[in-house]
Amino acid sequence: MENNNKQDEIKPASVIKGWKKWLNYQSVVKQIPFFLFLTLLAVVYIYNGHYADKTIRNINRTAKEVEELQHEYKAVKSEVMFRSKQSELAKAVQQLNLKELSSAPVVLTPAAAAE
Repeated sequence: MENNNKQDEIKPASVIKGWKKWLNYQSVVKQIPFFLFLTLLAVVYIYNGHYADKTIRNINRTAKEVEELQHEYKAVKSEVMFRSKQSELAKAVQQLNLKELSSAPVVLTPAAAAE
């Protein structure tokens, strides 16, 4: 039991000596480049987080724009398909006093023109 108590008493003193060894001025000055490196890593880590958030916002905004453009495309396409039907074309050109042909068109050939 006495050996255990002596070891417990010796440990804190050696730990304190070890900390003093690491916390003296020369050791701290020696570690400054490492601390600066850790600070740089922290700044890069924070920047990367902000950049990722900004990129996600841009992706979401672009996805919404694409969705709106898809809806607009479908609406315009259906309008064009509707207006290009023969009955709709006939209604549109009726105002110009144009009428639909009731007979088949005549094909002109060079032989027919010479006669």
